[in-house]
Amino acid sequence: MNIKQSYREGAVRGASPLQLVVRLYEQVVEDLRQVGAAIDQKDIGLRTQRINHAILVIGHLQSSLDFVRGAKVARDLEQFYGFLRQNLVQLQFHPSQAAVRRLITDIIAVRSSWVEVERIESAKTTVLEAAPAPSSAGDNSQAPPARLDWKG
Repeated sequence: MNIKQSYREGAVRGASPLQLVVRLYEQVVEDLRQVGAAIDQKDIGLRTQRINHAILVIGHLQSSLDFVRGAKVARDLEQFYGFLRQNLVQLQFHPSQAAVRRLITDIIAVRSSWVEVERIESAKTTVLEAAPAPSSAGDNSQAPPARLDWKG
């Protein structure tokens, strides 16, 4: 096993579900970068391999959508993933650096949203962990816990 693979496996083992989603987006971007290189090298085999891998990763993202809890966001993401898959298939038959760049730009934009969600969730977890545990002895000397639902 190489060092890069060991590092990636270690990072995945300790990642939250949101961090894993971000890493999957990063993997699709890396696959697309390799597609771009394969287009330049006229390497059809590598291009096909990386496009297939990107489609597989997108399928994994799509299969984890929760339409009950996620409602509109899940439907929007499903449309986005369908758009990506369709464009990846198109890219296989009509290789284009411009198309690769557009897909990477779109994926990075959505990835940024996931990074922001992960940042917010991480901050909430930190606040909850820092809050004092309620006293079981009926000690009323502690201040009430901070409201976490403030939208100010």
